Amino acid sequence: MHGIVDSMWLKKTGATPAEYEDLCHEIEAQLHYPIAFEGLYNWIVFLNSHTNPRIPVLNRYYGTFQDGKLKLRGIDLRRHDTPGIVRRCQADVLALFSHAKNSEEFMALIPEAQSIVKSYVTMIRDGAVPIEELIIEKRLSKNLSEYRNMVPQAIAAQHLNREGADVHAGQALSFIMTCNRSRITQNRALPIELVGENYPVDSEWYVDILLASTANILLPFGCTSETLKEYIESSLHDSGQSRRLTHGTPTLTYNRSKRELLTFFD
Repeated sequence: MHGIVDSMWLKKTGATPAEYEDLCHEIEAQLHYPIAFEGLYNWIVFLNSHTNPRIPVLNRYYGTFQDGKLKLRGIDLRRHDTPGIVRRCQADVLALFSHAKNSEEFMALIPEAQSIVKSYVTMIRDGAVPIEELIIEKRLSKNLSEYRNMVPQAIAAQHLNREGADVHAGQALSFIMTCNRSRITQNRALPIELVGENYPVDSEWYVDILLASTANILLPFGCTSETLKEYIESSLHDSGQSRRLTHGTPTLTYNRSKRELLTFFD
C-alpha cells in the first residue's frame, strides 16, 4: 500500500475492479469517509525526492490505467514554465511508455525512450525548433529594482524596461535563453517581444534542461542527466553526428523565415 493525503494505491495479485469497489464501500461504511475507486493501473512510477534521491515522494508520479490513459502529477509536462520543446519530448516519451502493460514491458522501452530524446537533442542543435517551442514563461516575484540576482525573467524585464515598457512584480514574461553563461548579463536572455529576424539561441541550455526533464522521470531506473548525456553523445559520435563543444557556450543563430519550424507497481 502506498498513500498520500487524498489517495491510496493498493496492490493485490488478481484483484478485480469489483473487489476494489467493495473495499471502498466498506471503508465508507466503517469510517463514514467518502472514497472512490479511480481505476486499475498497469504500472505506476513514484519519482525520487530532489533532496534525497533514494526516497520516492508522494506527489510526483506517473502511470497508466488499464485503458492506456496516463495519470501525471508533479512532472515537467504539467509545469507552465516548461518550454514547449521539453514538454513535447516528455509527452512523446510518456506516450511510448503508455503502451507497456507491465513493468517488464516498461523497462524494455527505456532504450527507445532514449532514442526519442536523442532525436530532440539533434533538433535543438540543428536549429530546427520553432521559436514558439523555445519560449519560457515566468512571473516577476518582485519589482525590477529589488532584484540582486539577475535571473532570466529579470534580465528579460530589464530589456523591456530599456525599451520604455512598464514592468512590475507579478507580471508574466515570455523570453528565450540566448547565452546563459555569458559574462554580460543582458546577453543571457531576451524577451519574445524583442526577438528579431535572426536571433541567438543557447542550444546547450535547452539540451541540458531537456535531459534533466527526462532524467527526472527515469531517475528511479538509474538514469541521470549525466548518464543520459553520455549515452547520447556516444551514440551521436558513433553515427558521425556528434557536435559536442567544450569551450564556451554553443549558441546558434536561428532565422525565423527559414527554419522548419523508486517504487514501481504493476
